[in-house]
Amino acid sequence: MKYIFGPVASRRLRRSLGIDLVPYKTCSFDCVYCELGRTTNKTIERKEYVPPEKIITDLKGYLKQAAITPDYITISGSGEPTLNSQLKEIVSEIKRITTIPVAVITNSSLLYQDEVKEDLLGADIILPSLDAVTNSLFKYLNRPYPSLQIADIIQGLRELRKAFKGEIWLEIMFCLGVNDSKREVQILKDTIQEINPDKIHLNTIDRPPAEDFVFPLSGEKLIEIRTELGEKAEIISRQNFDNLSSSSLGGEKIILELLRRRPCTLTELSAALGIHQNELVKSLGKLNKEGKVHYRLYNNQCYFEAKEN
Repeated sequence: MKYIFGPVASRRLRRSLGIDLVPYKTCSFDCVYCELGRTTNKTIERKEYVPPEKIITDLKGYLKQAAITPDYITISGSGEPTLNSQLKEIVSEIKRITTIPVAVITNSSLLYQDEVKEDLLGADIILPSLDAVTNSLFKYLNRPYPSLQIADIIQGLRELRKAFKGEIWLEIMFCLGVNDSKREVQILKDTIQEINPDKIHLNTIDRPPAEDFVFPLSGEKLIEIRTELGEKAEIISRQNFDNLSSSSLGGEKIILELLRRRPCTLTELSAALGIHQNELVKSLGKLNKEGKVHYRLYNNQCYFEAKEN
């Protein structure tokens, strides 16, 4: 299944079945903290990157044989999903064939476009991001496509809130010494109050980022920011699911699928896939010998990554 991945244990969406709508690293941003590395195709061009019928065929195939029902079908993947001009049709078709809630994770960059907001209205939950309010920090952290302006994105978020009847969970990715000052947090707080999301998710770097000059916040600092932002704010924590079976997920194949999308520690792989760490070590050793997986150290932890073909 080329366009479906998982289900994986998601910090925010529990057991999440992911759908890729654009090719790998096709994005409107090139974020310094991105766990997938540098963007290779920075664009704001909306087009049919993947035909809807191929995605729906993959999804039907998964749902027909799945031993485990996901908590959410999540449109996210390895790039910015709102770049796919057929997003509305894809969401509609998913809703037609299953009652599993649909979530869309977006970097918010195209929300200034009315047609993008319209395309999102069929989802059950929208998870946009907003890392900075000042234009200089926006350019530094997110390295957007040149024409994108943070004021337009914020206005798009405000308008989405008015139009969307489901829940909006806003994510902020904090980087040490960049967007975590009292001044920046206060400006973010004022803007977030205008956007009025249902939840505010506070995140920081915990996997190898695209650039080695950005670093994570401490737990104490995140707690301080959570207190400042109020009762809607929560720190995203890792989830652990013990009842996913390796046989139902496809063993080595699903390990590779997950590692192609993000680096993972042994603990993360075990939690996401429900495979005992001892079994994972055997599979990872085999994949390493086959030249499909390698590892590197970051922040005193060993991360496994899929090798590029």
